[in-house]
Amino acid sequence: MKAIRGATTIERDNAEQVKVCVKELLDAIFKVNELTREDAVCIIFSSTKDVRSFYPAKAAREAGYSSCALFSAEEPDIKGALKRCIRVMMLTEKEITPKHVYLHGAAMLRQDLTKIINIAIDGPAGSGKSTVSKMVASKLGILHLDTGAMYRAFALKCFNEGADTSDEEAIEKIISATDIQVKYENGVQHTYLDGNDVSESIRKPEISLLASTVSALKCVREKMVEQQRKTAESMSCVIDGRDIGTHVLPQTKFKFFLTATPEVRATRRAEENAAKGFNQAYEDVLSEIIKRDKQDKTRKISPLTQADDAVFVDSSEMNAEEVAQFILNKVQEKI
Repeated sequence: MKAIRGATTIERDNAEQVKVCVKELLDAIFKVNELTREDAVCIIFSSTKDVRSFYPAKAAREAGYSSCALFSAEEPDIKGALKRCIRVMMLTEKEITPKHVYLHGAAMLRQDLTKIINIAIDGPAGSGKSTVSKMVASKLGILHLDTGAMYRAFALKCFNEGADTSDEEAIEKIISATDIQVKYENGVQHTYLDGNDVSESIRKPEISLLASTVSALKCVREKMVEQQRKTAESMSCVIDGRDIGTHVLPQTKFKFFLTATPEVRATRRAEENAAKGFNQAYEDVLSEIIKRDKQDKTRKISPLTQADDAVFVDSSEMNAEEVAQFILNKVQEKI
């Protein structure tokens, strides 16, 4: 079941205004979502206390939206609430990506639903970027683009082909003939390398370290960044990496830098690897974390650094849920 949201406002509380605005709102919802009236299972309205002249549900019925259940409710009187506002939630069983509609004075209510927003989450290895990004994206109902998976996929190709990563000319030939895609299937992220699902194999420790090496190469970053920007331009998404806020999406107003102490990050990574069947001593993981931090911070192209306008988040004593909620609260403050 999919839920489509919307809202509008009326200039004056009279029956004609309610009828016109309700019809306009429903017509827009059905049009942008490419639905027929028979696709609606239920349409639920709520309106502020200053809308008394006509029931929105009755207005919907008179507008021809009578093939499904209709319901109207009065909202509680909330200080500072938008005046003369009519909200709607329509349920449909059609498999679509809902496009929400907010008209007139309600246009600014839910920019997180109606406008393209990009959230950049940068940070070092093991800081929990991917886990937190997935949570934030899920809460907002938008895409999570794991850029690390993209670099890991290319690192896997170089590893399998025995490529010399110090030979940038050879690497450029390989990257130009490489197809990498990140897709969400049944709510789970999958990474495809040249048409093959490599979601599990790219998480091996040796591939993780090699990804840091290849990501420092100009030809590799240029191709990856181009793909990431195209995705961000076309849809709302959460993108995590090491240079999202500083290089990939420097204009986005939602930037976060997530980190934790090396010891905490090493513990998390060791536990994560063990859960995936990659048993590795804590000391070895800590050594790799420190080595990768140095590589990422000192590389010549787009080194790991916090954007000047990014919100700093130290997750050393926070769990993933707490970090995700902190980020969500900050995003809502700016919307």
